[in-house]
Amino acid sequence: LTGVSPADSVAYLSGLAAAASRRTADGALAAVARHTHPSALDWLISAARTAETPHLRGQALFWLAQRAGDRAVGVIDEAVRRDPDTAVERRAVFALSQLPADQGVPRLIALAREHSNPAVRKQAFFWLGQSRDPRALTFLAGIFDR
Repeated sequence: LTGVSPADSVAYLSGLAAAASRRTADGALAAVARHTHPSALDWLISAARTAETPHLRGQALFWLAQRAGDRAVGVIDEAVRRDPDTAVERRAVFALSQLPADQGVPRLIALAREHSNPAVRKQAFFWLGQSRDPRALTFLAGIFDR
């Protein structure tokens, strides 16, 4: 489309993501995530924290991981530790697995060691096993050496 400002585009798409069917919402959310306008990142962060549905919060976390960056990582960390829905916490663990190894693997190891929710710990173990990172291998091997 022509004649639409980036901010207006983000506003329209984010409204669509928040109010549409799951399929339409997922497409709108993906479009917001690809936007370079600063309001897109702000909206993704807000959706990851406060979206009404666990699905939308989880999808926002996924797209935040694709953008990485300090703000995104902080929101993902917050979700994995504070979201009231286990499915969203598990989605946040997946999002951590999508971060660059220097950001994701240490966080996954910490979750595998200490998270209070067994489902979250199990998810962290799974993604560590998929990472092929030497730190993950050392951590996992240490579990079996006990």
